[in-house]
Amino acid sequence: MLELFPEGFQEIDRADGVELVAYTDPGGEERVWFAFSAARASDVALGWEERWRDFHRPVVVEGVWIGPPWEEPPSALPSVVIDPGRAFGTGAHATTRLSLQLLARLERGSVLDIGCGSAVLAIAAAKLGFGPVSAIDVDVQAVAAARLNARVNGVTLSARVADATRDELPATDVAVANVTRDLVEAVAPRLDVARLVTSGYLESGPPPSLVGFTHVDRETEGGWAADTYAREAQ
Repeated sequence: MLELFPEGFQEIDRADGVELVAYTDPGGEERVWFAFSAARASDVALGWEERWRDFHRPVVVEGVWIGPPWEEPPSALPSVVIDPGRAFGTGAHATTRLSLQLLARLERGSVLDIGCGSAVLAIAAAKLGFGPVSAIDVDVQAVAAARLNARVNGVTLSARVADATRDELPATDVAVANVTRDLVEAVAPRLDVARLVTSGYLESGPPPSLVGFTHVDRETEGGWAADTYAREAQ
């Protein structure tokens, strides 16, 4: 399915397995039949192009409203407006919310967002009073989206293309890494920070074991986990 529809497809849990669904044209339907030998096709109702918006609803995390541009943010709360079509990260995923919950508990200071995607966490950090804020990602398009989203939200942040496992990283008070467990464990020894917030992995296992850090806090939701670490005394 990834080879047939690299732009994306839907996974639906059923009692007897997982159903894979793709919106396509007659040519795509033919390719599905050729690849899988059996498939079911049905016409899509008018307006399907806009129905994906139904899945992107605003959330409020630690007093910060996070939502898409077609929703009206409340005037009483700081807001982070993120177009979900630009890059990974809308605020809707549990790992984003968990990371922001833990970040909000920390003393305000400078922040580095590792694997920033759309920069929702970096922008939210700025809205919560952290600064200066830096963001890095290996994806050029993600960094471009991060810069644009920062301008749209009226915050100042430094976003650049960088590989956290190889490139030089700035010293900051806090780093947040909503990535994968393997990447968290690889990057942690390279960081010069007092506090580290990590997520992007399931709660079924223990918190990542990070060289040079002590685990101090954890939040879970929907099977996902986020953790806070403190730099060990030298």
